[in-house]
Amino acid sequence: MSDTALAARSPLAGLLRPGRQGARGDLPGVVVQERTGLQIVSLAARKGQEVPLMAAVRAAWGIDLPTTPRRVGDARLAFVWSGPSQWLAVATDWPGDLEAALRAHLGGLGSLTDQGDGRVVLRVRGPHARDALAKGMAIDLHPRAFQPGDVAATLAAHIGVQIWQLDEAPTYEMAAFRSTAGSLCDWIVAASAEYGVEIVEPG
Repeated sequence: MSDTALAARSPLAGLLRPGRQGARGDLPGVVVQERTGLQIVSLAARKGQEVPLMAAVRAAWGIDLPTTPRRVGDARLAFVWSGPSQWLAVATDWPGDLEAALRAHLGGLGSLTDQGDGRVVLRVRGPHARDALAKGMAIDLHPRAFQPGDVAATLAAHIGVQIWQLDEAPTYEMAAFRSTAGSLCDWIVAASAEYGVEIVEPG
């Protein structure tokens, strides 16, 4: 009897291949990377529990949950606003199960759903990252309007995404549903080609 087991596989496996595409030059205008090793959990406050939920998060991790479209936290654990009383908890190199940790600290104050295998997260950076993304996004990415820590739920080439800006470089991250990963990847590479796009190893 054969011993078989299912193995997790990125939706971009075989699609987002490392290498240089588009215009050539000393440095690429856009760098694209699939983010891996993330734990992502959606969190929604239960009716009438937003204030105690926010207090519980503050007590456990010293983070004030954003009530406007913002990302707060650090590289290890951040909360991304997803709507009124809703957030994505995104963790990197988290020791153990993030959903279990949230549930242990938050109890019945919020509803939790593991999103790790249902989302893909792409990091887009470089001197022309803003120019490339602006081609297909119906939001203003100018530094006066969208700054580090800002978040938007919007469309990118008709694909629903959540985007947040990490720094002034600029560096952006976008989360999308797994089923749209291939189309989102194709659009980003095509939009970046005129500036020269470097696809780097997932990480």
